Amino acid sequence: MAYIRPEEVLSPRKHVGGVLEVIHDPGEGHMSVARIIWDDRERIATRWNGDDERPLGNPVSRGQATWFVVDDYAAASIEHAAREAAQDSPHGLAAGYREMAEDLDREREARDWMEGLIGDGTDQAG
Repeated sequence: MAYIRPEEVLSPRKHVGGVLEVIHDPGEGHMSVARIIWDDRERIATRWNGDDERPLGNPVSRGQATWFVVDDYAAASIEHAAREAAQDSPHGLAAGYREMAEDLDREREARDWMEGLIGDGTDQAG
């Protein structure tokens, strides 16, 4: 992919104190939504991810990918819509969990690891 991942967008540095959570990142050429720190306040922000032709996406300032901070009256609606979209997204957390659960070898390894932990705890009890 030829875009800057939303968690890496930290400009303008004068305002952005960090990305707290990427709520929805549908990938190249689509809009991402995140909770960020902006001027020492938690805010909802959006940006269009880039693509091969425009890797910085939009908005951009002084050659840096930036965020568009959503005003309070719209923030809750945008956050809710982004969380709903993330549930159905092939890039979302739920899709990642489904993919892991369908990987039988990985599930077997996880079960073996957990059972090993149970054994470790009983060894110390004696």
